[in-house]
Amino acid sequence: MTAVLFDFSGTLFRVESTDSWLRGALAGADVRLTEPELTAAVSALEAVGALPGGGDPARVPEELADAWLIRDRSAALHRAAYTGLARQVPLPDPALHDALYDRHMTPAAWAPYPDAAEVLRALRERGVPVGVVSNIGWDLRPVFRAHGLDPYVDTYVLSFEHGIQKPDPRLFGIACEALGADPRTTLMVGDDRRADGGAAALGCGVHFVDHLPAADRPDGLRPVLDLVS
Repeated sequence: MTAVLFDFSGTLFRVESTDSWLRGALAGADVRLTEPELTAAVSALEAVGALPGGGDPARVPEELADAWLIRDRSAALHRAAYTGLARQVPLPDPALHDALYDRHMTPAAWAPYPDAAEVLRALRERGVPVGVVSNIGWDLRPVFRAHGLDPYVDTYVLSFEHGIQKPDPRLFGIACEALGADPRTTLMVGDDRRADGGAAALGCGVHFVDHLPAADRPDGLRPVLDLVS
């Protein structure tokens, strides 16, 4: 393999916990909850799958079903889908549902996996071009810049910027073209077997990692270095 594409959430970065997410939004809005109220709200938000990057909901409300399926094709759909899930949970200020969505787009809400910088740096030193291909509804480039990983990424291909979402092979094709890479010698690294596995239709190799908390996956990306030239 002579080029590597990476997914974002669950692959290179992990989103904060629902507890941290809610506390951050509450602090930004200067709203306070008692600990029992906060614990209950966290459990409810987790149950409905309201945290983007935190796992899919067990059930999507009927009124959100259509938007949910194509949520990564535009910023408006992404926000509508996730704030719609969050609004199933009553909060003391209705504006908090949008504040929660805004919070998840901040660099503070994300942490790179422990070996992400090491692996990306090693690929750069070997002259292997790197792209990030993500199903997402917002610009994640500031997250990479804030955590010092942007210098190792040659191109970002974000679903909402192209109106295409994985597993559509066209999204991976855009990334390969931007890198000047042959898909047949390009490796896609991701945590979602359906979405990221779509790269195989283009001829790419595919390598999967587990979507775990960062502390529980200290070296899941290192095998990538054994798969590239």
